[in-house]
Amino acid sequence: MSEKYKHEVFAEHLNTKFAVADAAEPYEIELIEVTEPTVTDRQTMFSLFFLGRGEAMLPQATYRLEHERLGEIRLFLVPNSRHPDGFKYEAVFNLMNEAK
Repeated sequence: MSEKYKHEVFAEHLNTKFAVADAAEPYEIELIEVTEPTVTDRQTMFSLFFLGRGEAMLPQATYRLEHERLGEIRLFLVPNSRHPDGFKYEAVFNLMNEAK
């Protein structure tokens, strides 16, 4: 697994913007929440929440995102809710822990 997709990495980039490279028009989403991970012997689970401003809603899909420090990443985003400023999106992680 790429180091980019670990909980700690995303937590360090809370409140930063990601450009949606696959969008038809320039579009940015902001990482507004990183949930605390649930860790079992086998798995680590957490979610990321992003806010996209404006009237345009991204449909559920895998998107290529670009970040000034993380570079390019791909996330499956699901519209979660509508806000006065735009739309909230969720990316869910269910990662297998490395063998000890």
